[in-house]
Amino acid sequence: MILVSGKPFDAGIINEYAERSVERIIFNKLSVSSEQYVYDTVSQLKFEMKLRKEIINASYQLNRSKMSFLVFRKSKCNEQYWARTDEGGFLLRGDVRGSDAINDIFINGFKYGTECATAMIIVYYKALLNVFPKEVFDQLFSKIHLMDWHYLDRLIKEVGYMKKPKEYLPGDRRYIINPDVDPLTPHWQGENIIDLNGNLYYGHGIGIQKSETIIAILNQKRGEGAKRSAYLLDTVGRPDFNKIEAAYNQNVR
Repeated sequence: MILVSGKPFDAGIINEYAERSVERIIFNKLSVSSEQYVYDTVSQLKFEMKLRKEIINASYQLNRSKMSFLVFRKSKCNEQYWARTDEGGFLLRGDVRGSDAINDIFINGFKYGTECATAMIIVYYKALLNVFPKEVFDQLFSKIHLMDWHYLDRLIKEVGYMKKPKEYLPGDRRYIINPDVDPLTPHWQGENIIDLNGNLYYGHGIGIQKSETIIAILNQKRGEGAKRSAYLLDTVGRPDFNKIEAAYNQNVR
């Protein structure tokens, strides 16, 4: 159930979105849920739908970017925008705009290589850049440090925490774990993925696939004598959409 200002949501707003759109899928899931999804305003609800859609768009864009999958010790970046750290992360240079640096990953992806968790963070930053005006994005994200969940900005720090939800929604971050991974290839211990529509998922290095396909790929990376299959965890990582919407209102409207 969706509650807006303490009252049941007027489902008529759903008609603003196309029949098979991401927004319609999300609205329908939330509306029939036994869980209460509480929003202060309709704008707050619409903002979450927009940002979720942009997370999905950014996933498709990063998949097309030709950024390679590399473990941290071999990671690479375009040093015109980023300084590669000793840990293998990417630190925004002080003389460039964050918006230009994020966009460069999608324009010159062949100059970049990292592993799947960092790719998820790149997706989130791109989604935010697609929502916020460029100058506001640059103001809010002036010290970007790309390195899995270690250096998350305060506005997106929640994506580093996995929680069990009532529903799984497009735009959620999921994780497929490979418990019997080959110890010689520990980077195949699992795959961070973005839920694109409940059937397809984006995972860096694996691409856009069904969960069954990703599981089959991970199962090929198990150690000798492995008996346990890789499997999709029942948890999700989500940004605090309301907190981000508040920052948007404060800086844009």
